[in-house]
Amino acid sequence: MTTGFVSHELYHWHNTQNWNLLFPPGLTIQPGEHVENPETKRRIRNLLEVSGLLDYLVPVKPRPATEDELARFHTRAHIAKIKAVSEAGYGEASPLTPMGAGSYEIALLAAGGTIAAMDAVLTGQVRNAYALVRPPGHHAESDIGMGFCLFGNVPVAILHAQATHGLGRVATVDWDVHHGNGTQAAFWDSPDVLTISLHQDRLFPTHSGLHSERGAGRGEGYNLNIPLPPGCGNGAYIEAFRRVVLPALDRYRPDLIVVPSGFDACAVDPMGRMMVTSDGYRQMTALLMEAAERLCGGRLMMSHEGGYSAMYAPYCGLAVLEEMSGIRTHVTDPWADHAVWGQQDLQPHQAAMIEEAAALVAAIR
Repeated sequence: MTTGFVSHELYHWHNTQNWNLLFPPGLTIQPGEHVENPETKRRIRNLLEVSGLLDYLVPVKPRPATEDELARFHTRAHIAKIKAVSEAGYGEASPLTPMGAGSYEIALLAAGGTIAAMDAVLTGQVRNAYALVRPPGHHAESDIGMGFCLFGNVPVAILHAQATHGLGRVATVDWDVHHGNGTQAAFWDSPDVLTISLHQDRLFPTHSGLHSERGAGRGEGYNLNIPLPPGCGNGAYIEAFRRVVLPALDRYRPDLIVVPSGFDACAVDPMGRMMVTSDGYRQMTALLMEAAERLCGGRLMMSHEGGYSAMYAPYCGLAVLEEMSGIRTHVTDPWADHAVWGQQDLQPHQAAMIEEAAALVAAIR
């Protein structure tokens, strides 16, 4: 099995300023570090190197997306705004989403890196691929950047592939702890992309990600949200995969599976309240790989989104890439031998919410 890997030092140079977690400094907020900072992504890449796995991954070189490629999803006005803020050297794409000098060019490289990973999979250069890009993208909508996201990396890459490769049906499975509202909006009225999002119920954005959001027009039934109550661990996530995600994929039969991949559902993330372990991510990856083999010739691509625990996100990332590549390294999860995270088994209230989502699968054709 060959696994492609996109990475670039410039991804770590996107500047989210000296904000304290989420808020700009002032007389009542001490300067600090914005939660979406380079450290977690850099540490994922570092652990891949230290483990030796990086030597077995196929390097896929990113290139900047063009403005025309962005404009398949985004308005020209939004593209111009992000460019202007970047040129000014400091500003916000929207509240809570700071950016700095060069952020526009780096965001082009993030979208283009996701395109490059997708091209590598679709042309057969690699079997599957992971794009470790920054800034993330799954919250960005056509006319606004939000939730730390400037451009919709995954929607831009899918629309590129449909336009240039003649790609047919695509399924996205977003396991970031936050709702993938941008991806949902991009394909709201399209039957050509099945958008699935597993997320903590009403965490962010607080007004989206409900069971009732199903798509519209020709796309009705092709948007599937799986909101989960806070505290869900491996048991609930794997049950959601078995009861909802996998049956939905089997009904839809995509030509490619794309994962907006956030590790902020992990048990020590500062931005989520879920309990998923690195082994939980490994199991979800294995299930998706089995589905990809069964449905679309093994074609699976992931693009990095959130994940804010500098200590633990790297072990989640390593587990996913070990599973994708079929190579186990000598590195073990340092939490694995510590029975500190209870409530990993499926709970009745979690099962009830999963059943609500399962009832929606029958509408997929």
